[in-house]
Amino acid sequence: MPDLQRPTPCSLFSVFCILLPVSCLLTSCTVGPNYEAPENTKNIQIQEVVYPELRYEQTDLSHWWDIFADPILSSLISRAEENNLDIKIAIAQVTEARAIAGIAASEMYPTIDGGGAIATGQESKNVNPLGGIEQTKHSLFADFSWEIDLFGRLRRYMEVSTAEYEATMEQQNGVLITIRAEVVRTYLNIRTLQAQLATAQKNIKSQKSMLHLTRVRYKTGLATYLDVAQAKQVLASTEADLPTIKTNLSKSISSLAVLVREATIDIRKEMEEVTPIPMPPAMVTVGIPAERIKQRPDIRKAERRLASQTARIGVATADLYPTFSLTGTLGAASLQTSNFFDSDSLTYGFGPSFSWNIFSMGRIRRNIEAEDARTEQALHSLELTILEAIKEVEDSITAYHEQRNRLAALEKTVKASKETLSMSTKLYKDGLTGFQDVLDAQRSLLVAENNLDLARGNTGIQLVSLYKSLAGGWTTPVENEKQSKE
Repeated sequence: MPDLQRPTPCSLFSVFCILLPVSCLLTSCTVGPNYEAPENTKNIQIQEVVYPELRYEQTDLSHWWDIFADPILSSLISRAEENNLDIKIAIAQVTEARAIAGIAASEMYPTIDGGGAIATGQESKNVNPLGGIEQTKHSLFADFSWEIDLFGRLRRYMEVSTAEYEATMEQQNGVLITIRAEVVRTYLNIRTLQAQLATAQKNIKSQKSMLHLTRVRYKTGLATYLDVAQAKQVLASTEADLPTIKTNLSKSISSLAVLVREATIDIRKEMEEVTPIPMPPAMVTVGIPAERIKQRPDIRKAERRLASQTARIGVATADLYPTFSLTGTLGAASLQTSNFFDSDSLTYGFGPSFSWNIFSMGRIRRNIEAEDARTEQALHSLELTILEAIKEVEDSITAYHEQRNRLAALEKTVKASKETLSMSTKLYKDGLTGFQDVLDAQRSLLVAENNLDLARGNTGIQLVSLYKSLAGGWTTPVENEKQSKE
């Protein structure tokens, strides 16, 4: 009888090389639905009302705050991008999602675990009459395992983790947009409060002069003490507004310090030099809303969540089918180190295996139904996100336009209030009108100037909201492609 040739590691490797392409052909079946983006994410309709201060055309909105031409603002945004903790958390979350996606991808490949041991022991002679001798066994082995993804469970799981990673990236983009917009909004608020503080202090100076005038006229008998008391009351009322303005200003500076992650005292020093409220130009370009809205991170994130959830149906469906694997062990074992690497020390095992949850079909089908329901929820969540985004854009466009109208009206109001105060003061000095007319004119001017300062700040803030709603503040994939072509 001829001797049978003992398989060697090389022959086992040859078997593996034959089985590899065969298994790849078998993995062409992938259960579960294939994802397709919903039509409502492709054809978004949005109302573009024609306003004289808005231009709808293609533009790069990655640095939209440059329209304010404020170097301090640009510096603050750069520092926030580098230091803000919310951004750092978002970046860490992206890193985590990328690692998880890498783990999922590695499941597609074989795993090989190696090890070795030196063990000394003695077998009982009562169990084995040939025992009773202490022996030292040397061993070295490598275990091989590879799940053949026959029904696409691993591929669907890769789709899940990849889509989740992409959703996390969109979440990071959303944080970038929010932080940049919040820095601009807070900075504008600081400049607005400084302007209101300056307006109040200017009016206090004017009211003190008027109080001095009424006292002089009272002493000469040209005015009553009621005029003096009313002048005091108006002055005290204006002075009472200062603590509130200063408190709000201090809070805004502290908020800005948190956004850029710097000491409040340093931001306070930086803001000591009062500058005018940054104003946008008369005409601003905001891109094409129907195209810009598709680049919003919240929509793209919701769409990626839907893709991930759709793939989870395939993962759950694959549990209905058996799992096939190729496993093997290759090693060497010997009682002597001198012959450890001889062919007689070879030990191996190789073969296919499978497992099948044939008694859990009811649970698996209920799990598939649950994943179907979650996918439906994700679809409706995407639809709701799109509707809310459209509403936000349309509301922001209208709000910015009406704020510009309000600003223009208040500028006329302040001009008329100054003329009224000047005329009533002159008439009062000439004895042709009562002091009440002067007080009314002072109050009207203070209110009008305060509202004008607030309107100037709000004009910029409304534009911030508009650019934020249009995904301004980061370089979108469309803009990246355009820049690469240029």
